[in-house]
Amino acid sequence: MNDVTQILHAIHRGDRHAAGELLPLIYDELRKLAARKLASESPRQTLQATALVHEAYVRLVSGSEPQDWDGRGHFFAAAAEAMRRILIESARRKLRLKHGGEFDRIELTSNIVDATDDPERLLELDTALTKLAAEDATAAEVVKLHFFTGMSLDEVGAVLGMSRATAYRQWSYARSWLKCEIEGNS
Repeated sequence: MNDVTQILHAIHRGDRHAAGELLPLIYDELRKLAARKLASESPRQTLQATALVHEAYVRLVSGSEPQDWDGRGHFFAAAAEAMRRILIESARRKLRLKHGGEFDRIELTSNIVDATDDPERLLELDTALTKLAAEDATAAEVVKLHFFTGMSLDEVGAVLGMSRATAYRQWSYARSWLKCEIEGNS
């Protein structure tokens, strides 16, 4: 009987210290399992292998009743199942409307358009920025200060008298709004 199996039996017998001895022995293997699981997931998966391992481990060893593991293989099969369930729960949570499930994620670069090399794109940006200013003057001001003057968002926040977090939110909103407006007109 190997060390992992002995520790699993000790956990079943109620030895509270055994759970602490188990993680160092199996951590690398669980991490590899988690990395393999996450490799086959969507690139939009935000869960990291380390977090997946820790969540699965907690679910496996900290239940109200001690588990009766038949050995190492049984434990790792249960770990794989726990990881699967965690990933499914995460996917379901992301699809909920409350978490933006009705929207597709679009990656945006820090530059709204590469307007410096293309005068037509600069004119499109200017037209879109004028429309944005009519709807949200603050967001338009953030774009002007950040994009056209090169100020950092921290500096923009200070200039406009808003927190750093608000400046970042305004910038994210404005980029998205402008991207949709420009692509809709192209």
